[in-house]
Amino acid sequence: MRAGGRLPGDPTPDPGLGADPAPHPEGEGRRISYARAVVRRLPALLLIVGAFYDYLTPQDFTAAPFFTAAPLVAAPLYSRRGTVLTGLVSVAVVLVIHLKLGIVLHTDAITEAATVATVAVLAVLINVLVRRSSEQLASVREIAEAAQRAVLPEPAERIGGFEIAARYEAAQEGAFIGGDLYAVQDTPHGVRLVVGDVRGKGMGAVAAVAVVIGAFREAAEQEATLEAVAQRLERALAREGTRRDGLDAFEGFTTAVLAELPHGDGVVRIVDRGHPPPLLLHEDGTVRTLQVKEPALPLGMGELGVWPDRAEEFAFPGGATLLVYTDGLSEARDSHGVFYDPGERLAGRTFRTPGALLGILAKEVRRYSGGGMSDDMAMIAVRHP
Repeated sequence: MRAGGRLPGDPTPDPGLGADPAPHPEGEGRRISYARAVVRRLPALLLIVGAFYDYLTPQDFTAAPFFTAAPLVAAPLYSRRGTVLTGLVSVAVVLVIHLKLGIVLHTDAITEAATVATVAVLAVLINVLVRRSSEQLASVREIAEAAQRAVLPEPAERIGGFEIAARYEAAQEGAFIGGDLYAVQDTPHGVRLVVGDVRGKGMGAVAAVAVVIGAFREAAEQEATLEAVAQRLERALAREGTRRDGLDAFEGFTTAVLAELPHGDGVVRIVDRGHPPPLLLHEDGTVRTLQVKEPALPLGMGELGVWPDRAEEFAFPGGATLLVYTDGLSEARDSHGVFYDPGERLAGRTFRTPGALLGILAKEVRRYSGGGMSDDMAMIAVRHP
């Protein structure tokens, strides 16, 4: 039930993207690309350095560490063919140098060549294992992407006459789905949407996301009021809670905002279930927080007391954009622990499309938090044309 905002006594952040400039993602990406390019050239560099070292130093000195390191470095970076070629070149360079020096049949030379050949074979085996693990990881990522598309499908750009954009940003790089959720649906009662945040992590949270979205899609079409939709979600989570074990069976809940945009009325109705309030971005850059007077308990906490849902109505003029988000946005922190305040950051700014708004927000939050978000973030933006 966190509403975001700054902590009491925290200094007001400057109009930039944080109290201290965070590393620029593009610059960091270039540095990573440069480092990868250098590492990929490292096996060749090791072979060249080893050849000169072995040829120019006295016979008692050996360049075996250079020649054994080259195929080992190549193993996780190159293809199987590249790793085999690196190993063969390592052995060949050792033999050529020993022939030039006339020591090919010396005990130390034979030992050095055998060592390099053994390590080259091990490097090929390592390469096979790494490639197999990479293929398995790629398969898992494809399954995760498919699961995300199934549970959180990308909404159409226009629904019921409104311009729509949605975005999910996982805190953990490479992750695809978590406990944040969104859904949009055109119904006879107007365009209805939900944005929520399930308590907890892991597959239990993902299961709760699926339950909420499934119940919302059915209730949004059938129920005459937004309050009734919220009650359907409450009952769905209550049924799900009886099937869950451990702590989640007693403390599972979901904060959520439900919104209804009647066709042609120029208003938005909102039910807030313990979630950060939406923002309304006017065409002139004015930002208004749509804070309901009577927010209810989060979904799944109905047993704690009777707290009836009451939808509150706000004006939604033409050209305005409704922004609904999870606390991954409002609770992102900079290096001094200051929260990102979306209302303050967006004031006085205009955006060409809802998609542009969400893209800029996602980029700014990652920069503000130094690229290390602590929570997932889901956002929906709806523009009244």
